Amino acid sequence: MAIVALLVILVLAYLLGSFPTGYLLVKALKGMDIRDYGSGGTGATNVLRTVGKGPALVVFVVDLLKGSAAVWMAQWLFPLLLARFGGDGLVLAQPWVDMLAGLMVLLGHSRSVWLGFTGGKSVASGLGVLLAMAWPVALGALGVFGLTLALSRIVSLGSMLAALAAVILMVVTGQPLAYILVAILGGGYVILRHRGNIQRLLAGTEPRIGQSAVTANPSSTES
Repeated sequence: MAIVALLVILVLAYLLGSFPTGYLLVKALKGMDIRDYGSGGTGATNVLRTVGKGPALVVFVVDLLKGSAAVWMAQWLFPLLLARFGGDGLVLAQPWVDMLAGLMVLLGHSRSVWLGFTGGKSVASGLGVLLAMAWPVALGALGVFGLTLALSRIVSLGSMLAALAAVILMVVTGQPLAYILVAILGGGYVILRHRGNIQRLLAGTEPRIGQSAVTANPSSTES
């Protein structure tokens, strides 16, 4: 029954992550498919460049809450299901369940079943996962992001440096091994999702905050 409980949680976390916030909001406001514009992503950065600050803020907050909610759900539902089906002895597995739920919500956000397995880069949802697991780490990573953004005005660079900072902060603050692995695997996944941005950074063509991206980009399958 513990396996059944785990599978239920992982499926719910994936579906939660799959909720296509940016796609639905831009579709409702402008009648546009956000995937056809800018970077092709459905996250807050592409929404910002495509339709503006207000919608981008909404997308960022909702996507962040998706990440936190997946971990909170695991922390609440796994013990409840174990108690219901007599598996109390597995309570020590909780951090690992949190880890898997966190990874599944990131996967859901970037590979949404509702959008043909496309989506965003999982940055906001990743921050939400960190907030639910270890808020000092999340705030530290957010600080690195903010400082990088202030200096460079490049969101992708801030996102990747924040992902690296999260790993270091997880270790320094003595978090459970499962949470450290979340930072390593989740951060690595976020960086992998930015591979197109890395190429543009190296070429010196990565857009900065303030540069509009309301142009069709049919070749943009990167999200």
